[in-house]
Amino acid sequence: MTGMAEFVVVGASLAGAKAVETLRAEGFAGRITLIGAETERPYERPPLSKGYLQGSQERDKAFVHEPGWYREHDVDLILGLPVTALDPHAHTVTVDRVDRIGYDKLLLATGSRPRVLDLPGSDNLGLRYLRTLADADALRAAFRPGANVVVVGGGWIGLETAAAAIGHGCTVTLIEREAAPPLARVLGAEVGEIFQALHESHGVRVLRDSTVREFGGLSGRLTHLVLDDNLEIPADVAVIGVGIAPNVELASAAGLLVDDGIVTDASMRTSDPDIYAAGDVASSLNPLLGKRIRVEHWANARNGGPAAARAMLGRDVVYDRLPYFFSDQYDLGMEYAGYVEPDGYDRVVFRGDVAGREFLAFWTRERRVLAGMNVNVWDVQDDIQRLVRAGYAGRSVDLDRLADPAVALADLTG
Repeated sequence: MTGMAEFVVVGASLAGAKAVETLRAEGFAGRITLIGAETERPYERPPLSKGYLQGSQERDKAFVHEPGWYREHDVDLILGLPVTALDPHAHTVTVDRVDRIGYDKLLLATGSRPRVLDLPGSDNLGLRYLRTLADADALRAAFRPGANVVVVGGGWIGLETAAAAIGHGCTVTLIEREAAPPLARVLGAEVGEIFQALHESHGVRVLRDSTVREFGGLSGRLTHLVLDDNLEIPADVAVIGVGIAPNVELASAAGLLVDDGIVTDASMRTSDPDIYAAGDVASSLNPLLGKRIRVEHWANARNGGPAAARAMLGRDVVYDRLPYFFSDQYDLGMEYAGYVEPDGYDRVVFRGDVAGREFLAFWTRERRVLAGMNVNVWDVQDDIQRLVRAGYAGRSVDLDRLADPAVALADLTG
């Protein structure tokens, strides 16, 4: 598609920014409008809980493009104004309840927002969430040596934030609602225990099977948390990381099919043939997995935006990438690829030095590898992904050989 067609991208996010970059790289010469509710130009979110929050990375490194890139590539970048309405029949979006912008093709990359804890005292000034650059700025200012930091939620954001706070000299308590260890919903209890031990070895106090009842404060300043067993935890800062919710309201009000995200096919197309969705907000059919999934990680935004852009241009697109994410906590770095439900595997196979935190882990079902993770072991991700793809294709492996570091991973799929 060329000429004076008009493409609009709602969501000045990583997915949105990579989509408009791809449109221009693929030769689209029409008008492109990229609209974001935040005042910052598009940025990547991993630095918010990793390098930038830790203090090892400059703030500017988070941005997807240099400030002049959008003007140089003739992208109309509208920031600080939300899209308040979508009319699929008229092919228009309304910006800030005033301006209507027409489109021929539309991409929704509206992302997600943190789930909020609505508890007594939750309006205290010390309560923090981590989703935006502004949130990361505020946490960096609050993470002072000796500060009492309480992290509510044992997911990736919670653990990475706890590690950053320890790095800044804070005293950290992590509250996990479940009786299982942190990350158990994603990695299972066996691997979750490894991550809990990692944090405890760096001084984090981990409280499992604990629920916050209220936030206590004085003169609008947070001073402590009260748990359901009446235990009081001193707190200068509370970071809430209890999950995110996809921003589907615009799509839902416009009549698009929504089911834990904006429903798309394998080409990122929604129930409206001229509207696409990518990133956190999209619940997309993955042909490899044979089901729709919504992936909340960086790689999905980085790769999904370009895939949607190519589909908008009429290319034959099948988005079947494996879910992938990475994490850096203290001296532990890891990568994970694949997809497995909490009860979707029957064994975790370990390879390497688990106690020394240099190992691989594989989640298997009926001897098929469904997901794999490398911890402080590098240059194996391609082999892991080949094993996972083979597993989803129905191919089994010898689990004893899978666990044996002397057997090359490539030989297991050869």
